[in-house]
Amino acid sequence: MKNPKFALAALCISLAPALTGCLTHTYTVPKTRPADVILNATLDQLVQQLDTRYNEIQSMTATVEIDTTTGGSRQGKAKDYPALSGYIFTRKPEDMRVLLKVPVLGSKAMDMVTDGKTFKLIIPPYNKAMVGSNTVTHPSKNLLENLRPSVFSDSLFVRGVLPEEILSLTSDYRVLENPKKKKDLVEEPDYDIEVLTQPQGQVAHVRRVIHIGRGNLLPYQQDIYDAQGQVSTRAFYSDYQKYGEIMFPSHIIIRRPLDELSLSVTITKVAFNQKLEDDQFDLVIPPNVPVQKMD
Repeated sequence: MKNPKFALAALCISLAPALTGCLTHTYTVPKTRPADVILNATLDQLVQQLDTRYNEIQSMTATVEIDTTTGGSRQGKAKDYPALSGYIFTRKPEDMRVLLKVPVLGSKAMDMVTDGKTFKLIIPPYNKAMVGSNTVTHPSKNLLENLRPSVFSDSLFVRGVLPEEILSLTSDYRVLENPKKKKDLVEEPDYDIEVLTQPQGQVAHVRRVIHIGRGNLLPYQQDIYDAQGQVSTRAFYSDYQKYGEIMFPSHIIIRRPLDELSLSVTITKVAFNQKLEDDQFDLVIPPNVPVQKMD
């Protein structure tokens, strides 16, 4: 007598062509092609390039336009704010000033300064000022109040790597759309550098992941993690241009997934390494303006 299990297996094999022919469905999907240029680099070379690009910028004066969106899927709605033009001044180690103007009128919409630890913010249209720490310890229901200067400083520049940080290199790919031919999809490999803390026992925490395209070996995305291991900020870099000897993105998108807040920063003009005076980072709050202390 034949083995029943063998007979069942033989029956399944004999029916497979007929079943698959009836049940499968073939359909068209967008076709990708390999990138024309793929550059190679070691982890040491990538880190050296990151350090060099970060260290060569000591100050920046940028004319910008910023679009802001709040809300998302968790709220079930989103709100776009009018685009604000203005200026961003930075000076190492941590000085920064962001000055934005009211559309059409040209008066101040907001003026913010920070020394890297504390900040001052004046919002003239609301006759309001805020002072406090750069670190949010008690999140506000007003999402814009959770937007601290460190979000700008951490996102505008891809910082170099500290000696005590641990690195891990992996590879992935992204699909790019040809702006001149939308149906031309290019599959470009990338390098992903994980920047981790020193381990405590067997545990190390991820601080950042830097995504570097292998078409030009420039960062196109940076994921910044908080102490709880959640992505607090995602920054996307595009439209790199050469300003003198410095390559810098002219378009930066900053997304705060936990706050459901997004900023699109377009740089229309920029100058690097010009001397900036102390008074350019000095903000005096008028005595008649109410001050709200943050954290």
